[in-house]
Amino acid sequence: MERRLFLTSSALIGASLLSGCKREEVKSFNISKKRKIEIKLATSWPAGFPIMGEGVEEFAKNLNSASGGEVEVKVFGKNLLVPALGVFDACSKGQIEAFHSGPYYWKGKNPAFSLFGGFPFGFTSNEMSAWMLYGGGLDIWRKLYARYNLYPLLGGNTDVQMGGWFKKKITSLKDLKGLKMRIPGLGGEVFAKLGVNPILLPAGEIYTALERGTIDATEWVGPALDIKMGFYKVAKYYYSGFHEPGSVLELTFNKEFWQSLGEDLKSLITSLSNELNAKMVYNFQDKNAKALIELKKYGVILEEFPKEIVEAAKKALFEVIEEQSKKSRDFKMVWEAIEPYWQIQREWTSLGLKNFLRMRDG
Repeated sequence: MERRLFLTSSALIGASLLSGCKREEVKSFNISKKRKIEIKLATSWPAGFPIMGEGVEEFAKNLNSASGGEVEVKVFGKNLLVPALGVFDACSKGQIEAFHSGPYYWKGKNPAFSLFGGFPFGFTSNEMSAWMLYGGGLDIWRKLYARYNLYPLLGGNTDVQMGGWFKKKITSLKDLKGLKMRIPGLGGEVFAKLGVNPILLPAGEIYTALERGTIDATEWVGPALDIKMGFYKVAKYYYSGFHEPGSVLELTFNKEFWQSLGEDLKSLITSLSNELNAKMVYNFQDKNAKALIELKKYGVILEEFPKEIVEAAKKALFEVIEEQSKKSRDFKMVWEAIEPYWQIQREWTSLGLKNFLRMRDG
């Protein structure tokens, strides 16, 4: 079978440095001219959605180009092909070949899935990628997803998220009692123990709910995406966060489809997904810093949660973990894999990065 070399060594070395892959994982790929593979990739974001949607669209473009057009990826924004939160089931059933979303959305299928997305006071984006790629996290994730005929790859990271927008200043735990707040996942469960009433709302309904008083507060992502939602128009207090310090996004394939691919294509897709994962963090860093300057011009008041709330939230986190571990053997298994690695990473990050930031900015 005639085969063609289509990636130069210089491009591959650049991709390997960007994604953090081991050099031996990134090689020249040969693809048969006779193959024509189509991939329908649905996302949980609107078409052209900043950073997250743009990132997966760039991935598709790169894969199409790198394969010389022999692989054609068609990206469908939310609700264009399947509902935004229907991508998991559609891919599991083979209705689409791949999807881009967040694993914490599927905790109803398995509570353990929320841990692969991140957890309050948990891994930073760097620490999460380290656990996934070098601490065994990705292998555990794939074993659990295999039950649903799925094969996940890293598809991005939001980096540290903000704690949310509040109409009134939060000065103590009392201010949280009965507060209606849009916040999902394990973060929502932690806030619930602090007296908050967590509300789940799709993106398109958040602003209106906040404006009309249906909710009192909301978290979203960070300055770059929050400014586009316009939350600063109806809630002036913007808090630093602890609930999602490094939230993972997934680029997940139907497992049967994945297994049907040649090893060259698997390696190529994996390399490009690692590039997507790394570049998204850099993109958030760039856009968040710039958006923060704009938010200040609108009179946004930047705040930190009082120490009383932070300490109560840390206690609540372990209560949630204990409760979930009793309910779910998978959750318990994943947490037991995370916890020792988390402790090791915390010590090094505190010694290195935390102390550096204190010296730089203190």
